Amino acid sequence: MPGQQATALSVRRKNRIMAHLLLIDDDPELLPEKVRHLFPAPAHRVDIAYTGSDGLKRIKAALPDVILLDLRLPDQSGLDVLKQIRVVDARIPILFVTLSRSADSAIEAMRQGAYDYLLKPLDVQKLDRVIGEALKVARLMREPAVVAETVPDDDLQGEAIVGCCPAMCEVYKAIGRVAAQDVPVLITGETGTGKELVARAIYQHGPRAKAPFLAINCAAIPESLLESELFGHEKGAFTGADRRRIGKFEQCHGGTLFLDEIGDMPLALQAKMLRVLQEQTFERVGGNETIHTDVRLIAATHRDLKSLCADGKFRSDLFYRLGVFTINLPPLRERAEDLPLLTQHYLRRFSRELGRDVRVVDSQAMARLCEYPWPGNIRELQSILKQALLHASGSVLLPAFLPESLGGVRPAMPLLPPTAEPGIETFVIRQRIGSEVRDLYAETHRQVDRLLLARVMEHTRGNLQQAALQLGIARQTLRIKLRDLGLSVTRPGEVEEDETV
Repeated sequence: MPGQQATALSVRRKNRIMAHLLLIDDDPELLPEKVRHLFPAPAHRVDIAYTGSDGLKRIKAALPDVILLDLRLPDQSGLDVLKQIRVVDARIPILFVTLSRSADSAIEAMRQGAYDYLLKPLDVQKLDRVIGEALKVARLMREPAVVAETVPDDDLQGEAIVGCCPAMCEVYKAIGRVAAQDVPVLITGETGTGKELVARAIYQHGPRAKAPFLAINCAAIPESLLESELFGHEKGAFTGADRRRIGKFEQCHGGTLFLDEIGDMPLALQAKMLRVLQEQTFERVGGNETIHTDVRLIAATHRDLKSLCADGKFRSDLFYRLGVFTINLPPLRERAEDLPLLTQHYLRRFSRELGRDVRVVDSQAMARLCEYPWPGNIRELQSILKQALLHASGSVLLPAFLPESLGGVRPAMPLLPPTAEPGIETFVIRQRIGSEVRDLYAETHRQVDRLLLARVMEHTRGNLQQAALQLGIARQTLRIKLRDLGLSVTRPGEVEEDETV
């Protein structure tokens, strides 16, 4: 288990983008040491302030992504600093870290908008997870969700809603109409169509753009915990409730709450949700105190809520409240004219992320992309293009680089017999010149790889490390190439071990 935790920690650190963290804490050693271990320089920036006033000066000079704030500081309390930070920018996630075990202070911190509350001594795994989640929240609030009818510029910061088909033009108009209106919005569409991106665009163009934005996936949280996650609970409300918890509706006061997959919300919880929409009031689980909140609600679902209402699985009165304004996102298969734009956009974006230099999509590869029905929509397109880029070489995305689901794996050509004279030309090039093939370059290289890698693996008796050294490539690259070509990866009688990324 410790090894698995270390591996998970390593993967999370590897996948992080640059983060700017500010610690406001008078402990000069323990916390900074742990945070700098998790977010090392120069990939990340960790600043330290030992007093509240110094911390506020640093925040005004350069807004950090996440703040770790001690409850007790030499010059003022952490709660007073929290209030002043929220005046500067209420969107910065603030994590309280303190030795204090007082339940009252934790509750008050969360009520005032703190993202979380951690007790010293800090567990490194938990600290890493919570900071990572807070960074994601910060990104959702700050990275612009841009509407682009053409391929966005390479230096675009944030994510783009790309497309110019008539259905997407209607989506853009709808975002513009409703963003400034402080009313609930329901976003519908199949899984993977970009509903969260539309929700962020509405938030960022609305009157609450400087207030917090929190997102919850109703399908990802167990039914028994979802009510507590949304509304909080009192101490002793159920087994394991050893302290009061502040829910997202109370924590997000003044901001915007995005409820993804609301069609999966339990029927019993829907009545409480209806009351929040009608009166902006609720009670914590196990409590009788009426809590007042001011939250704009944006909901999304891939389900047909009208059908669920007819089947008695979703409250019709809640549906009508949520659907004051509805935006429907079209599936990718109905956006044929947008596919080249989307492909070019994600090709640029993922090429930078994966260190590739692929700039052009071969016409046959684009034809295969256009013929595919895309049941997973844009999310599936992103996955397919990432897979293709990992197999790509050169600046052109060829059909051979596409996954099997798109017909990317070519039929194997007959290999050169062991007794024949060396001549790939005879067995590949001459047989294919003059045919309808349009990826002869990639196909020839594939056949050379089949011959070369098979011979090298035979020479090293299946030893991947020795083969990789002789070929001058990374062991993991060799493993991927062997699997792609359908060649054996392991030695006879040997079980292939898992590789940690």
